[in-house]
Amino acid sequence: MTLAARKIRLLMELRRAGIADTAVLAALERVPRERFVPHAFRDQAYENVALPIGQGQTLSQPEVVAQMTAQLAVDRSMTVLEIGTGSGYQAAILARLARRVYTIERHKPLLDEAQARFAELRLTNVVTRLGDGSRGWPEPQDFPRIVVTCAAALPPEPLLEQLRPGGIMLLPVGETGRQQELVKLQKTETGVRETRLGLVRFVPLVAAPPAVAGGQSA
Repeated sequence: MTLAARKIRLLMELRRAGIADTAVLAALERVPRERFVPHAFRDQAYENVALPIGQGQTLSQPEVVAQMTAQLAVDRSMTVLEIGTGSGYQAAILARLARRVYTIERHKPLLDEAQARFAELRLTNVVTRLGDGSRGWPEPQDFPRIVVTCAAALPPEPLLEQLRPGGIMLLPVGETGRQQELVKLQKTETGVRETRLGLVRFVPLVAAPPAVAGGQSA
């Protein structure tokens, strides 16, 4: 079966799983997932499974990416902050839907690879940064949408501070190696409203980026 046929099969599977947002499905169709996985896993690019991408990180299964993207309810007027660039796949999906995507990664090799993919796909509305995502975007900024692609025991306070009133943040919550839940946080004038969306499994959100040549990343 060709990659194109496998992509069609996957999109049909996602529709059967309840992913009904046509804009999200169109973004998934337009982004070539095979470019975001190591060559050894290229033939599995359109299976509904998570795949390793190096540095102990994984590319989430397409159903989870689609669910998280749909729950964010992104439109072309919005900027999105992503914590955990990884391979760049989630950012590439969001770039098809949002005005601009800001994304932070702590592993320089992964970020370098993701930047190359963004350039190849001519995704000029993605802004990358090497650093500690738990601290939020380094420059003063507020975001109508934030998505965290790694699990934290509690939502990081700096991210809540950067979430605009009326905004939505999506993140997996739970301890490493234990049950995690995908949580949707909606910031209101009086506080934060929480909705639990189901069980997931993500790598942990780790504070303080690893050392790189020349010292710590900014």
